[in-house]
Amino acid sequence: MDRRSRPGPSAASDEPQSLYRIPPYYYIHVLDQNTNVTRIEVGPKTFIRQDNEKVLVGPEKMITVPPRSFCVIESPVVRDADSKPVFDESGQVKLRFADQEIRLAQDPFPLYPGEALKQPVTKLKVVLANTALRLKAVLDFDDDDAEVRRVAGDEWLFEGPGTYIPRKEVEVDETIRATVIMPNQAIKLRARKETQDRQGNDRVTGEEWLVKQVGAYLPSAYEEVVEIVKAYVLTEKTALHMSATRTFKDGKGIVRKNGEEWLITFEDTETHIPDVYERVVGVVNINTLTNRQYCVILDPVGDDGKPQLGQKRLVRGERSFFLQPGEKLEKGIQNIYILGEDEGVILKANEAFMDTEDGKKTQRKPGDRWMIRGPAEYVPPVEVDVVTKRKAIALDENEGIYVRDTKTGRVRAVCGETYMMSQDEELWVKELPPAVEQLLQMARDPLADRSDRSGPTGPPRLREKTRVVTFRVPHNAAVQIYDYKEKKARVVFGPDLVMLLPDEQFTQLSLSGGKPKKPNVIKALCLLLGPDFFTDIITIETADHARLQLQLSYNWHFDHEGMTEAEAFKLFSVPDFVGDACKAIASRVRGAVAQVQFDDFHKNSARIIRSSVFGLDEKNKVRERFKFPANNLVITSIDIQSVEPVDQRTRDALQKSVQLAIEITTASQEATAKHEAERVEQEARGRLERQKIQDEAEAEKARRNLLELQANSAAVESTGQAKAEAQSRAEAARIEGEAAVQQAKLKAEASKIEAESELDRLTSAREAETKYIREQNDLEINKSREMAGIETEKFKLMVDAIGSQTIQAIATAGPEMQVKLLQSLGLKSTLITDGNSPINLFNTAHGLLGSSAIAAPPTNPNED
Repeated sequence: MDRRSRPGPSAASDEPQSLYRIPPYYYIHVLDQNTNVTRIEVGPKTFIRQDNEKVLVGPEKMITVPPRSFCVIESPVVRDADSKPVFDESGQVKLRFADQEIRLAQDPFPLYPGEALKQPVTKLKVVLANTALRLKAVLDFDDDDAEVRRVAGDEWLFEGPGTYIPRKEVEVDETIRATVIMPNQAIKLRARKETQDRQGNDRVTGEEWLVKQVGAYLPSAYEEVVEIVKAYVLTEKTALHMSATRTFKDGKGIVRKNGEEWLITFEDTETHIPDVYERVVGVVNINTLTNRQYCVILDPVGDDGKPQLGQKRLVRGERSFFLQPGEKLEKGIQNIYILGEDEGVILKANEAFMDTEDGKKTQRKPGDRWMIRGPAEYVPPVEVDVVTKRKAIALDENEGIYVRDTKTGRVRAVCGETYMMSQDEELWVKELPPAVEQLLQMARDPLADRSDRSGPTGPPRLREKTRVVTFRVPHNAAVQIYDYKEKKARVVFGPDLVMLLPDEQFTQLSLSGGKPKKPNVIKALCLLLGPDFFTDIITIETADHARLQLQLSYNWHFDHEGMTEAEAFKLFSVPDFVGDACKAIASRVRGAVAQVQFDDFHKNSARIIRSSVFGLDEKNKVRERFKFPANNLVITSIDIQSVEPVDQRTRDALQKSVQLAIEITTASQEATAKHEAERVEQEARGRLERQKIQDEAEAEKARRNLLELQANSAAVESTGQAKAEAQSRAEAARIEGEAAVQQAKLKAEASKIEAESELDRLTSAREAETKYIREQNDLEINKSREMAGIETEKFKLMVDAIGSQTIQAIATAGPEMQVKLLQSLGLKSTLITDGNSPINLFNTAHGLLGSSAIAAPPTNPNED
């Protein structure tokens, strides 16, 4: 009977409940208000509450702790030696206030008044293998398992596999899992408190150490895992650069001081796990020298293991080595100087030493320079610096270099030989003016591009400034070169190659250009001797003040045939011969034109200009040339390219006259063209009429042929139509008869097919229905048979489950109850009837006595 089935107080009544039915494993707390004592009542029982009592709790279900479980009770009862609760004088159970009790698997138990369930029923914690619980004592107690005295604050481990049984004096801090140490690994541990490790070594607080044993490691209570340290795998080509963070003794028993650095190589160990006081600075690769290499080590480590600061050591291959801590290569791994016959190296001594070269000893002082020529192999000692490596420069007869002596400062040009500079010589850089440098870099031919002055179009050719400056003078050209040291000049006529000495410079030409001429337009190094031409635009004014603009072109050349060296300098005496010549010619033309009228000049312009420039000879004829004696420039002819008036009125008058002449010519040409067009039109019209008459005659012939063909086709058409109609009617009648016969056959076959298909359908439907009814009947029979079997089996199982004695007890329960009721009333026999049914009383007594003897069970003398 549960709590929901027990009767409660009436809703209409305010009276508290008096009757409590307490089921098995249930309890209630009852307060006696007279004595103020609370007691516990445990079921199964029926409790009747007195007026001075009050039910505080319940009915409540007892606490059941299954196996491998526990619960925590706060303020548990005090128990005696037989584990029975202890009561005080007033009957109140005694409690251990503020205490706790952990109860494991046991029979269901109630909570006494004052007890409280602090932690419900909880499964015991199973600690797996390689796992542990870190426990901490909160109270002092004697640990019987470890046979030690635990003090509050102590920590220890409960290692698995196992089931942890909790205690009230102990609390669980955390679950610790073992750390798996793989091969070539270690774990770094730190002591949280003074303790003893698993190897029995004493550790102080904060101390760190390594555990390298392969497997699972479970740190103790006062150990913590800092990190997993992986081993460095060493090969023959790598080493570890180590540094000590404090003074300690390493695995080989060597005392390492704080800050000391050292190497660990493959010869020492194949794998290395850094100790807690070791720091890996880096991985050092091996240095391998071939038999053609060498290196210089700075601050080398001596035999005592100490670095020799400020010292150097030469290492020559073939060899492999590691750089010790503190050592470094001066310039890395260098190749041995292999010198050919045309090579050499210049050396410089940094300090005094005895040089042994070719079996000869030479004392070298600091700052000495010397040169070693090939063929040879040379490795410089540590006292020597290689200044540079020299190679002989092969020069053609048209090539050269500038060489400067560092002792005397003299500069000379070496041309046309293979030359190797000594230790006291160096290449000298010859600087040229920027304009000359630009002209030399222009990849242009002065002859081919004399009419194009737009500047260089291609990429400039950079000049190697230590090479002798060369310039190819083209044909029929000249170049002037000035020596600033000797203060002399020379003129070179082309075709030739100019090679500048160290103190020579080109004479740069700056000529006028454009139309009209403007100064300093053309920059050039060579002077073209012609024949050539230049064009200029000048403005003149006639005697009647008509201003005209002339575009003149002059043919010129320099008269240099048979010149001596002294006369050759006259070619360059006029810096801008183009501008000067144009100005001189323009002045002569202006003077001559100013003396004549516009009409005269318009008719005789060529003669006036040529005579003004070239002049007249003794026969009053125009000369053929005009020569400038200052530089032997000769003007041979003048071409008048255009004459245009500058004044607008003069230009309009000229334009009108020209336009009138053009109109007259145009009208004449137009009349001629019109007359010719009319003649051609009349001829074409006559040909058209003739062609039209011919076309009409041809059309009449074609129309006559067409009518004949139409008559013939009409006769053929009428005959063919009648014949075709007769044939078509006969063919139609034949086709119609055949179609009727075929239609009758098809209708008969269709009727036959419909009858047969209907018969087949009906037959199939009857068979399917019969089969369906048969299968349905079989299913009903099987179902009935199986249901009968199931009911039989059910009844049998029910009978077996209840049992024969139980059935007998059920059957005899009514008479027995009646007998007991009669016995309780003190009646020996009783007959109850409603008065309507007749009763045979002859055998009544015998029946009652027999039933009583059989059914009445023995009475219990102890029953109330």
